[in-house]
Amino acid sequence: MSTIVLLLITGLGLGALYFLVASGLSLIYGLMGVLNFAHGSFLTISAFLGWEVGRRVSDGTWWGLAISALVGMAVGAIVAALTEYLLIRRLYERHIEQALVTVGLSLATVALFEGIWGTDPIYTARPDWLTQTTEILGAKIPNDRFLLIACALVVLGGIVLFLKRTRYGLIIRAGVENRQMVTALGIDVRRSFTLVFAIGGAAAGLGGVLASVYYGYVSAHLGSVLLIFAFIVTVIGGLGSLTGAAVASVLVAVLQQFANYYLGGTGDLVVVVALAAVLLVRPRGLMGKIA
Repeated sequence: MSTIVLLLITGLGLGALYFLVASGLSLIYGLMGVLNFAHGSFLTISAFLGWEVGRRVSDGTWWGLAISALVGMAVGAIVAALTEYLLIRRLYERHIEQALVTVGLSLATVALFEGIWGTDPIYTARPDWLTQTTEILGAKIPNDRFLLIACALVVLGGIVLFLKRTRYGLIIRAGVENRQMVTALGIDVRRSFTLVFAIGGAAAGLGGVLASVYYGYVSAHLGSVLLIFAFIVTVIGGLGSLTGAAVASVLVAVLQQFANYYLGGTGDLVVVVALAAVLLVRPRGLMGKIA
């Protein structure tokens, strides 16, 4: 029983990390139809710069972690907004060019990160509580999983409230449905789309900092690894569905944890098989819209 509880809760924690990365990916595609293969680069640079600032302020403390998270979110938002403004804005409705540009940016930034911070992982310090465990029904759960779950819930709630309860959220949704009409009303939809990228980048930035907490290190390939699972989650949940991404994140991570434990470390393989099954049976994903 304790093993099942451990796998379930740690799976929820890993799923929360996947969601933080996939939420921005799903948001950007759902509202703007852009598959951003450079999303992992937003995560990686946020993790590195968040770590650089946090360790200089107060390494291994809650204050240092909070500063790292704020810096990571700010960096992610700024880099994402610049990417949209300088590269993507000219390529809306040109999906092949979008893919080529974002893939190229992803590859180039990995090389850049390796040139600046090296190819080896850089191990990070964490607050003492995050290195400890809490016992639940006989299972000793690493405390960092609780932090990941809490942050993912806050991000999910924040994005939903922003889109449904704020003026800019309404403008963004209206612009997606009928861009010409909204523009005719004197509203600059382009600014709203840049804001969508910034929100997605901020979520990725927070995910990058928390990924360094989860794994205990930062590296030039951190974003690339997590981006693979973020795409899997986004496809399984349904391209563009934020709720689908949240549900799929949990399902994928829990399945991965159970497969790694009971099937000899085959979690990644089982997840890919699950992706293939979903694409065969329900190509639009669990909660994707019918085209």
